[in-house]
Amino acid sequence: MKNLPLTIAVNDNNLKFFTRADFHQMGQCPIDGLGLFINRDESLYKPEWTENIILMSDFKEKFKTGIFSGAQKGIAGFIWMIEILVPVSFLTVLIEWSGLLSHMEFLLQPLMGLLYLPPAAALPIIVGMLTGIYGGIAAMAVLPFTVDQMTLIAIFILISHNLIQEGVIQGKSGLHPAKATLFRLAASVITVVAAAQFLESTSEMNAAGAAYGSGAEPLVAVLWAWLVEMLKLSLKIFAIIMGLMILMGLMKSFNMILYLVRLFNPVLKALGLNGRVGILWLTAVVFGIAYGGAVIVEEAKAGNLTPEELKRLHLSIGINHSMVEDPALFLPLGLSAFWLWIPRLITAVVAVHLLTLYARFRERQEQKHSEIQPS
Repeated sequence: MKNLPLTIAVNDNNLKFFTRADFHQMGQCPIDGLGLFINRDESLYKPEWTENIILMSDFKEKFKTGIFSGAQKGIAGFIWMIEILVPVSFLTVLIEWSGLLSHMEFLLQPLMGLLYLPPAAALPIIVGMLTGIYGGIAAMAVLPFTVDQMTLIAIFILISHNLIQEGVIQGKSGLHPAKATLFRLAASVITVVAAAQFLESTSEMNAAGAAYGSGAEPLVAVLWAWLVEMLKLSLKIFAIIMGLMILMGLMKSFNMILYLVRLFNPVLKALGLNGRVGILWLTAVVFGIAYGGAVIVEEAKAGNLTPEELKRLHLSIGINHSMVEDPALFLPLGLSAFWLWIPRLITAVVAVHLLTLYARFRERQEQKHSEIQPS
């Protein structure tokens, strides 16, 4: 009996057993990570200590897993972003330097003028709508826009980006792709026009922008300036992506998503959404529609949500998703966090509540119509 293990300590996530003889030799045994000591008097031993040690070992393992998983995804995401960022920004520089946008000004001016933006803003907006946030940033970063102009472009792209892929995902999970796309485009235009009333954005390029797009600067100088700016922007985005992906990895490793859903229940009510869509909403808000598409589609297929609940959900997340990563990617350009996060959130809230009011109004009209009809 004297050689039975009485205490356990953690050493590099391995359980180490000490016998009573070891106990008397050491006097007391430190338990790594807990700051506790087990006295040589065996009567003071408590079974809870073993549970705490195992929990601490599990915590360390989950922490390492979260860090490693997040770092892997961060590196993969950064490489994927660079594969889009570099060629798109390079082509944008060449198009702008060639003066091609100037020749298309007659066509783009009326459309961009409605958004209080210069014609050149059409390029990052179109690229963003077709390819995604990274492509839009790549095109915008190398053009000489003012901060307010970049802010309006960012708001538009944050709502309407990657429309084809994300439209298909929304179509598979409850909302027709064409309807989802039209909702987002309308929300982008309305939000940008509203935000422009508080910003000093004009539909004119500054003088530096006009010179830049006229081919006046030597191409070598333009490409060198592009290379320097891309290196700076890439380093900033790498730091942001790695930090966000590691944070998300830790959240997944510790199963924090469900706890966050409960925490955000009051927020869901304010957004006009049912608590039953909580996990889908949080998935889209944290990971985006494209990354969280599999979860959204599978949950929708389960059939636990009504068509109306799915419609309100898709309207909300179509306007306001990937709230962690996407807005943060624009911060290296010197844009205000307020304009990157708040306007589309407000638009999502207003849109869902208007849809709810419309649904109730239509339901009442149908009830009145059915009452008028003869039995």
